[in-house]
Amino acid sequence: MSKIWYIGKVKITNKIVSAPMAGISNSAFRRICRQMGAGLVYAEMVSDKAVVYQNKKTLDLLQMHEEERPIVQQLFGSEIKTMVQAAQIIYQHMRPDIIDINMGCPVPKVAVKNKAGCALMQDEEKAFQLVKAVVASVPIPVSVKIRSGYDKINAVAIAKVCEKAGASAIVVHPRTRKQGYSGKADWQIIKEVKNNVKVPVIGNGDVLTAEDASNMLKETGCDAVMIGRGLLGNPWLIKECLDYIENDSLTAPVTLDEKIKMMAKHFHYLLEIKVEKVAILQMRQLALWYVKNIPHNRELKQMIVKMKNKKDFQAIIKKCQERL
Repeated sequence: MSKIWYIGKVKITNKIVSAPMAGISNSAFRRICRQMGAGLVYAEMVSDKAVVYQNKKTLDLLQMHEEERPIVQQLFGSEIKTMVQAAQIIYQHMRPDIIDINMGCPVPKVAVKNKAGCALMQDEEKAFQLVKAVVASVPIPVSVKIRSGYDKINAVAIAKVCEKAGASAIVVHPRTRKQGYSGKADWQIIKEVKNNVKVPVIGNGDVLTAEDASNMLKETGCDAVMIGRGLLGNPWLIKECLDYIENDSLTAPVTLDEKIKMMAKHFHYLLEIKVEKVAILQMRQLALWYVKNIPHNRELKQMIVKMKNKKDFQAIIKKCQERL
């Protein structure tokens, strides 16, 4: 099985992709994913209108570090005019390697209020026109991330529509809008999409172990596996998947020392792109994931939820080091 594959002319050197997670997949997180070996990283979604109206918080999300390449910037919206404008601004401002159109988000304020995300899967003609317009507006490949469907399962039909409109890749999360992130992902839908389009297909959903990633590739025939929630507090999963898929080997368990160093690195990267107050707020949740499986971690968790500054964070690192 060849490790190398392409989205348009963008070369990707392995089959593990990090997912676009709101509030998580910023530059700091993506740098770590690339260092762990991810062949491709997706940036968290941004609103077309927020980009067009030059919202500062949104433009800040478009920050990237060169080591993150190849990188995909995800965009959501439902109006062709503003989606085109936003895609062009993103290309000019950020120069990502690929732009992704979100047709998979099930969150009500996106899918219902703004009729974007997976709501676009309800109208094949609109989906076609929107993808076609965005593809024509930028000189880089465009991928589309879809779900099984909105209310009915129509992933294959939408994937074919997007391919016909010029999409260079399809990402499939095989749950419906109603399911959200609950229940079991139906990998058979990924297989059906793969069997019905010629562009690369990335599978996404319920990949929490290296064995899961290997099984998804084998069972669906997809070109790559996208991992989201499995990476929370565990970016080493990327390396584990690569070792298992490419070398049929199991990686040694992550040590406490490795967790401490990664947590410190993650915070350091956050401070490079955010003011201390914001970095601390984000690090509270991130640190809870990092210490999740550390035995007798109650005191650590209490310190984490109360931390307010860099000094508090350093105290947490020191407390972790005392356990080495």
